[in-house]
Amino acid sequence: MKYYITTPIYYVNDSPHIGHAYTTIAADVLARWRRLCGHEVFFLTGTDEHGAKICQAAEKATKSPKEFCDIICGQFQAAWKALNITNDYFVRTTDEYHIVAVQKVMQKLFENGAISKGKYEGLYCVHCEKFLAGGDLVDGCCPDHKQKPTPHSEENYFFKLPMYQEKLLAILSDENHPQHIRILPKERRNEILGKLKLGLEDISISRANLPWGVPLPFDKTQTAYVWVDALINYISAIGYGEESPKFKKLWPADAHLMAKDILWFHAIIWPAMLMAAELPLPKKVFAHGFFTINGDKMSKTLGNVISPAQMVEKYGVDGARYLMLSLFPFGSDGNISWEGLNEKFNTDLANNLGNLVSRTLTMIEKYFGGKIPKPTTPFCALNPHKTIIIEDFNNYLDNLQFHLAFDAIQRHINNANQYIETSAPWKMAKENNPELATVLWNLISMIKTSAICLLPVMPQTCNKIWQMVGETHDIEKESNAFFTQGILASPVPGTEIKKANPLFPRILAAQ
Repeated sequence: MKYYITTPIYYVNDSPHIGHAYTTIAADVLARWRRLCGHEVFFLTGTDEHGAKICQAAEKATKSPKEFCDIICGQFQAAWKALNITNDYFVRTTDEYHIVAVQKVMQKLFENGAISKGKYEGLYCVHCEKFLAGGDLVDGCCPDHKQKPTPHSEENYFFKLPMYQEKLLAILSDENHPQHIRILPKERRNEILGKLKLGLEDISISRANLPWGVPLPFDKTQTAYVWVDALINYISAIGYGEESPKFKKLWPADAHLMAKDILWFHAIIWPAMLMAAELPLPKKVFAHGFFTINGDKMSKTLGNVISPAQMVEKYGVDGARYLMLSLFPFGSDGNISWEGLNEKFNTDLANNLGNLVSRTLTMIEKYFGGKIPKPTTPFCALNPHKTIIIEDFNNYLDNLQFHLAFDAIQRHINNANQYIETSAPWKMAKENNPELATVLWNLISMIKTSAICLLPVMPQTCNKIWQMVGETHDIEKESNAFFTQGILASPVPGTEIKKANPLFPRILAAQ
């Protein structure tokens, strides 16, 4: 029941922005949910610290490359701590164990005849750290950075990618293939297969005269191409190269998460490298879309970056985490605005979830002395839905459909709020209707189910809700007990509730 999930490692030429946070929060939600389901989870993230771009950024900052990397790496680690990310390990490509692993992979590829020396001439984008074909350009410029690539020629080592074309086609297209890699969403898979069928060319996997990198073990005048170096982090971090039991236990990865602009590296180059190194292939690769502002990808180069700290300052940690994953489908691009974020915050969190918890606890305090009542009938009207909701939520998360998962829970919460309106507990109290106890017991059950499902994305809030409804045990530490022992959302009559301040105060338009 192991579950190994990764983010890409983030390039340290830039401080963390919400594009980085988007991927990392998604991975954290999946990791937390899998832990709740009883899986043994290993969640990896980290920083990519080699390459020409780092040298340039360090020089501009009047720092050595390592000093510069240490500073920016610290910013990423601080950002993930502030966002309550529960990664099990943080890999850095400047760490010695990673360098050893890179050299072992490169030596293996060389010995297996997958590498040869040659000369490459082409257009090179320094910001992307990659060569671009003519068809990749828009008006002669890199589509992401809006700058013209420069002609570049050098002698280096090439990976014989065409050797693996037919194997890749079979592995990616045949769902029954024993090494099948599931690429999501489907439209990205179709794009990859379409491009793959056009044919592959040898690709450069080393650079000459670039000291800030990992030297090739068979030619010290060359360093590993930064993208090759970076991809190997997924195995170096779990002990490849050290004969580690952890590597044998965790590899292959269950899910690689990344933005769509680096899907080719993960869906084609990385599997081909693994085949050449005689290693198992990852099970799932998911490429999400971009946050856009005015139709442009968010990037430091374009000067339109929003930081995670800005989101947290305005919406709180849990609010920021929820908004990033609920606004639009994870696999699609989405244009964001502060107005749209405010509206989503007020609708889903302040009006729906926060209001449900506040109204329910207030009525229990008023009508039952602050203790959960015992239902008067054995059948509770809303209770049968909890199993269906958990199953739907789990299925949506398995396909990384975060917006659908959260929409399902919001409908569940909305149903509970509508249940209050239709049952009118205040009228039942005036009439001394014994069914009032059943109604409020049902509402607590609905709240507990919502808290379990939303806990991976809003852990602080849901643990607070858990305490408010009188629970004393730790949801996350007790893991799948909630699923296997049937205590998921069954309130215990007589449990004392604890009222608190509103969970999510509404954001005014002027804010």
